[in-house]
Parts: sequence; structure tokens; C-alpha cells
Amino acid sequence: MSAATAEVRVLLVDDQPLIRAGLRVLLETEDGYAVAGEAGDGAEAVRQARDTRPDVVLMDVRMPGTDGLDALAAITADPELGGTRVIVLTTFDLDEYVYRALRSGASGFLLKDTEPAVLLRAIDLVHAGEALLAPTVTRRLIGEFARQRPALPDAPPEPGRLAVLTPREREVLALVGRGHTNPEIAAQLVISPATARTHVGRLLTKLAARDRVQLVLIAHEAGLGVLRREA
Repeated sequence: MSAATAEVRVLLVDDQPLIRAGLRVLLETEDGYAVAGEAGDGAEAVRQARDTRPDVVLMDVRMPGTDGLDALAAITADPELGGTRVIVLTTFDLDEYVYRALRSGASGFLLKDTEPAVLLRAIDLVHAGEALLAPTVTRRLIGEFARQRPALPDAPPEPGRLAVLTPREREVLALVGRGHTNPEIAAQLVISPATARTHVGRLLTKLAARDRVQLVLIAHEAGLGVLRREA
């Protein structure tokens, strides 16, 4: 990140002070990042988000009182926080929460043993509007929970929702749902990367999706394929 680039302001949410301290040190020793605030539970996270308007929230899941998933839902539902993106921090024993987190508006998730460089890259990607779907473990976890997700009575009627799409846009949506990047979509459909980006942008608009993660979930709920499983 260049010195001319504005700092990415990050809100740290975890009930363990040592984890927050470690994240703070990491961000404050790297150029281009600033800590917007800290919270030790979900209710405080929502208050801090509304007070500080961070660019990115690193959100723990299991916390006392209001947990991270409820806080995530409150943040992503707040129209005044439309520019705030949330990355959920999880461990393998919390995998059952992943699908709910993504449906609630998380722009991605990381495991707590993620390397510092990967975490910084994730913050940059999410701040830039990308979905955190690239790492192999992420694709595997999302694929697993897309298949095993519980019944969601509030899910929209997908056939009608997708009626606004052109045949080409449905093709692109299916590829997004399988975890393909824009260059991979371009290669698959023999179109330019710029055209692939345009199609994805139109999907976001037509389907009122917050980001690429939401497109993945819409694709799965519409039965447009499953994510690639990688070894």
C-alpha cells in the first residue's frame, strides 16, 4: 500500500485482550492501516462501529453477551454503515457459524492462525470491495456449509429473483458461485477480464447484493452449482 493511499481504518473485536493487542501491534507497525477502535463483545462492537465508522471490522464469533454474528447482522443492516466491511475471525471448532456469517453480510472470514501478511492482504481485498473467497481453506469451508446449510425460511424465491438476469449473466453467476475469479470467468467464457468485471458489477446491482460473497450464496440457493473443492 503506497504512502499516498489513505489509511484503512480497522475496528478490532475480540473478547481476548491479548488477541486485540496483537492485532493492534500488527496494524500500527504497518504503513497504510490505523486502528479505529476496540471492542470486547458484540454490543460494544456495534456501538464502536457507529461511532467510528471503520472501513473494516475484524469480528470474533464467540463472545459473552451479544456474539459476533448478532453484531455482524446489526452492522451490515445499518444503512449508515454501508461502507463498512466485516471479516469474521473463526477457528475450526466454529465452522458451523460460517454460512450464517456470510448470509448475514460478512465479506469473508479468516482462521485465527492466519499469517500476518495474509491478514493484511485480506483487509486490503475486502476494503477494495472484493470477497475473501480465494484461499483454499475458505473455498472448502464455504462449499461444505453451502451443502449442509439449514433450511432458511426467509430466503427469497430465487427463480423469480433471477428472472431479471440475461442468459450470460446467469452463466457468470454460476461461475462466481463456484469460486471463480474474474480472470477465470473471462477465460472460461472467452471474454475479456474487463467484460467479466462488468457482468459481475451488473449482477451486484440487479440482485441487490452487498458484495461477491452474497452472489456466491445467491448462486447456491438458486442451485447454480457448487464451489470447487481443492485438495
